[in-house]
Amino acid sequence: MSPERQAAVRAALAKALQAGYAALTAGQPARDAVEAAIRVLENDPHFNAGRGAVFTHNGHNEMDAAMMDGATLQAGAVAGVRHVRNPITLARAVMEHSPHVLLVGQGAEDFARSQNIPLVDTSYFWTQYRWDQLQKALHDDRAAPAGDQSHQHAALPLDRHFGTVGAVALDTQGHLAAGTSTGGLTDKMWGRVGDSPLIGAGTYANAGCAMSGTGWGEFYIRTVAAHEVCLRVTMMHQSLNTAAQDVINHEIPALGGNGGAIVLDAKGDIAMPFNTDGMYRGWIGRDGVAHIAIFPAEGPQSVPAP
Repeated sequence: MSPERQAAVRAALAKALQAGYAALTAGQPARDAVEAAIRVLENDPHFNAGRGAVFTHNGHNEMDAAMMDGATLQAGAVAGVRHVRNPITLARAVMEHSPHVLLVGQGAEDFARSQNIPLVDTSYFWTQYRWDQLQKALHDDRAAPAGDQSHQHAALPLDRHFGTVGAVALDTQGHLAAGTSTGGLTDKMWGRVGDSPLIGAGTYANAGCAMSGTGWGEFYIRTVAAHEVCLRVTMMHQSLNTAAQDVINHEIPALGGNGGAIVLDAKGDIAMPFNTDGMYRGWIGRDGVAHIAIFPAEGPQSVPAP
């Protein structure tokens, strides 16, 4: 990463933290804080969500998002949307204003219109950085030996499946919420949906735990990772850090996947496990001090509540 890109990412993370924290200090529910933080990151082209979403094999931006309220177990999600400026806002609308949990493609965008949620031209999501990533991926695909399918089983290059954004929050009422938003995989096949909008896979919250994941989504789906972490915390009474480390840094890599997660419990403890060279992450506690990190040496993967 260039110093300029690092600085931009850190500034965006700080802005997102402050947006979420402002909602919490105003007494708003955790879902408000989650949406506020994620909208900041969706609007920033340095992340694989919203404006900075990666391109599919056919050169489109197809975005997924989900939100879950831990106090009520309400959830809403959207997948494969191409014109929704802030997919997390649409996911919340599905949760609050529809009888459904997951809407996809054109149907999700029709629902957005019914809720007066802003739609934009697809050119809004185009960035040179993501376009160049697609061209490199397409070049690598063409360079692979004919009939070679080994790439389907090997670890994907990091720039193909990282940058997903998420937030977890604990409000003044002791309620938790989680949200996730992503553009998916660079060069992904038609109709591919990852873990982010699948409740229990990349996004989950209950009364005692909230998680948002990032990484190679197929493995988060196969392990039902977010639900598994929270089940271990609330039903098996494992510590937050133990549960998160076991699933993210042991179960998923054992299957051949990789990635990370942000996890929060009802006591305010935070875990941020990852098994890659780094993970964009930030946290802000009751003291109001924002902490930003990218690389492993910048801070612990588990943070006790202040």
